[in-house]
Amino acid sequence: MLLSRAAARTRAVVPLSDADYARLAAFRHALRDFLNFSEAAAARIGLTGQQYQALLVVRAVSLTREMTVSELARHLLIKHHSAVGLVDRLQDQGHLLRRPSPLDGRKVELRLTAKGTRVLGRLADLHRHELAQAGPQLMALLAQITPATEHGPGP
Repeated sequence: MLLSRAAARTRAVVPLSDADYARLAAFRHALRDFLNFSEAAAARIGLTGQQYQALLVVRAVSLTREMTVSELARHLLIKHHSAVGLVDRLQDQGHLLRRPSPLDGRKVELRLTAKGTRVLGRLADLHRHELAQAGPQLMALLAQITPATEHGPGP
């Protein structure tokens, strides 16, 4: 979980070694590699990375509760009006549907269309395969960083 701004300001700063900086840089690089893969995979089928993330969130959240534009904005860490535009574009492309909430008529629920489900399935499979390849490196780098951040500078 992320630290609140107040907690981040009051937390004691632990000096980092040169090796700590190198491990952090390597981890960030590996994350960027995965994110670049994700953007490129989405672009190959005509979506942005953010559109893929939106489809993924709608699919995952709607399994347990209604997905609304406000909820989507919270999950993607974007402003509500940006989420509205994102949903508009995905709806125009035939990936999402808006429908009145059966639980609260004032709300609009988001659902994947059959096309959205197919596209998401292809992209999610590609991402799962890529994570199978990149995951061990990410996990190893994270394991090297975590002890250093939890227990002070590493060796």
